[in-house]
Amino acid sequence: MGVDPKSGSPGWEEKLHDAGAKVEDELKAELKKVIAYINDEVVPEVRKNGSEALRAAAAQMEKLAKKMDERRAGTGSSKDGVK
Repeated sequence: MGVDPKSGSPGWEEKLHDAGAKVEDELKAELKKVIAYINDEVVPEVRKNGSEALRAAAAQMEKLAKKMDERRAGTGSSKDGVK
């Protein structure tokens, strides 16, 4: 990379390198903002509501387990009449 001998200004390789470095710096800054947002906004919300989601899933699994037990025991009814 060097200076264009005809014009005395930086050559295209240097301009390309400088532009790439600028883009890289901007991407790093934006990535830091995204990480900060996730850490500050998303993670606390997930922690706060995560237990509620687990309880809801557990309730649904309990219902499913009861249906499976009923079918195995032959006491459950199904919509299509198959046990």
